[in-house]
Amino acid sequence: MSNLVIVESPAKAKTIKKYLGKDYEVVASVGHIRDLPKSKLGVDVDNNFEPSYENKKDKSALIKELKAAAKKSDTVYLATDPDREGEAISWHLAHVLNLDGSKPIRVTFSEITKSGIKTGMSNPRSLDMDLINAQQARRILDRIVGYKLSPFLWKKVRRGLSAGRVQSVAVRLIVDRENEIKAFNPKEYWSIDAKLLNSTSKKAFPAKLHEIDGEKAELNSKEEADKILARLENAQFKVANIKKSTRKKQPAPPFTTSTLQQEASRKLSFNARRTMKAAQELYEGVDVEGHGAVGLITYMRTDSLRISDEAKAAAAALIETRFGKEYVPAKPREYKTKKGSQDAHEAVRPSTIDLTPEIVKDSLTSDQYKLYKLIWERFMASQMENALLNTVAVDIEANGCMFKANGYTVKFDGFTRLYEESAEDDSEEGGALPKITEGEILKVKELSGNQHFTQPPPRYTEASLIKALEENGIGRPSTYAPTITTILDRHYVEREQKQLKPTPLGDVITELLKEHFQHIVDTKFTAKMENDLDKVEEGKEEWVDVLKSFYGDFSKTLDKAEQDMDGKRVKVPDEPTDIDCELCGRKMVIKIGPYGKFLGCSGFPECKNTKKIVNETQGSCPICGKKMLAKKSKKGKPFFGCENFKECNFMTWDTPIAETCPQCGCTMFKKAGKKGKIYCAKPGCGYEQEAADTPDNSEDLDS
Repeated sequence: MSNLVIVESPAKAKTIKKYLGKDYEVVASVGHIRDLPKSKLGVDVDNNFEPSYENKKDKSALIKELKAAAKKSDTVYLATDPDREGEAISWHLAHVLNLDGSKPIRVTFSEITKSGIKTGMSNPRSLDMDLINAQQARRILDRIVGYKLSPFLWKKVRRGLSAGRVQSVAVRLIVDRENEIKAFNPKEYWSIDAKLLNSTSKKAFPAKLHEIDGEKAELNSKEEADKILARLENAQFKVANIKKSTRKKQPAPPFTTSTLQQEASRKLSFNARRTMKAAQELYEGVDVEGHGAVGLITYMRTDSLRISDEAKAAAAALIETRFGKEYVPAKPREYKTKKGSQDAHEAVRPSTIDLTPEIVKDSLTSDQYKLYKLIWERFMASQMENALLNTVAVDIEANGCMFKANGYTVKFDGFTRLYEESAEDDSEEGGALPKITEGEILKVKELSGNQHFTQPPPRYTEASLIKALEENGIGRPSTYAPTITTILDRHYVEREQKQLKPTPLGDVITELLKEHFQHIVDTKFTAKMENDLDKVEEGKEEWVDVLKSFYGDFSKTLDKAEQDMDGKRVKVPDEPTDIDCELCGRKMVIKIGPYGKFLGCSGFPECKNTKKIVNETQGSCPICGKKMLAKKSKKGKPFFGCENFKECNFMTWDTPIAETCPQCGCTMFKKAGKKGKIYCAKPGCGYEQEAADTPDNSEDLDS
């Protein structure tokens, strides 16, 4: 019996082949083999949006091989990824290979393990046309917006621009946040902070003014703060009330696609694309020493918090063995999936619980290991007992002013023994307080008034943008990473450290779309479109009807925008600099071209001088002593090189630091990683030292 199984990636083919054995041939399509044509719209908008698919030119040889393999096989199974995109790839494969999609030729694997493969192969089904039509509708929607709206931007702004149904909304979120920050008017306020001692404590504990004469303390100027400080100058600080309680702290649920990307950003400084690349590799299969090729995690594109009973039981057994019975909850934890989620797959979890990060570490790349450890620990912690905190809240009265001090001690560490969720602001107030009794008089070690100003909302990071997209129903798990990649690659948004900031180009395009295509960049409209696509997937809506309802209004809006802007163009403002043009003496400005930012003369077109933007970094070249520049390779990896690179040609992947060599005085360099070695790069010197407390900025440069 000859069986052919077609998957998407070669790595997955290798892993699955191991489990299926000699009666099966497993090959990869390497993604889509058919798509809409690149050179034209490829959609007949007047004939029920009939798409014109073409075989991809770069897949000609592969298609020939697949046809030959299918012809000599008794049975062909299509085992592409278990989502809309995967279903569509299988549909295109069936078309090209002349397979009957109504027959049981489709198999799906939620995890690439022996049991996962066995379950999938035991339950073949026909192609799901609802899933396929939902993918078709999304693809055609995005094609219509891209191919109809982009030429409008070319005519009104400049060539090479693009707009997208999801990407334009993501840029708008970032632009609107930046406008909020610019419009923010900070307000002054003051706090009164005390450091207090009791008779048993050697270390002072903090307390903050909370009430003045029974009213909430609100101090808006130095004068008001000084008045209270004068009132407290010789006041007696007396413990008025002590409230003790025990607080339960529950673990975070296992990862969805969105929360995985957010947490990897916060804990590992991974961008969304880097996270999903490593996750895809872990899902498809890795050669683990002693185990062979194995898929280490379940499918990583999911919005569900559901966990199988088998996985819960395996986690409970390992938790009891490793930590003790008291760390296992009386009942396995259930997490409620958010309303509106598709719930097609389990949460992201390790597929084989017993394959701990320690066991697989030597078989994984650095990124794979870091991400697997994060997924494994998060899942295991989600199945552990609550942490218990003994909390203390102390009210301290002083001349009609009430101060509050809060503290806690850990009664039982529970899940925190293994893992705690991070946050954008990862600080937690409080700590252990000394033993305090009611009525006790406290000694004031320090009393101060401190000035503060209200802060604007923070810029989005990748983590907070993904959270906002998810909360607003914009896009789906599979779209977050490519959306962020697109808006960065198109130079509509740029990274400043880890924050996302709109470029002048992003500002101009967003304002233009807001003025003429309000619904395209409207979060509620975009969320409704996502819901409509979900209804197509559920078989509750016809995909052609969804496209018709969108295209009618869109076409009219486009025609009106063309009329309103007839003969008009919008200029993208240049960013001024204080750099003089060496040809004409005028100032250079920062411009954005197809390949990113560059310097151009403000006297263009009379003066056409342009030059690259160079980013100077600390330190100097250890060979010739000239300045060091931060650069990026063709693949975007940061490196450092001498400004006189053509003659000196010194370059390194390691980061120059402010510290100089104690032996020769040259700039020192630090290897990547928190414990990376610090060394002198001057030939013949050879000085080295441990990294210790030197900050590692390699991730910031990478981002």
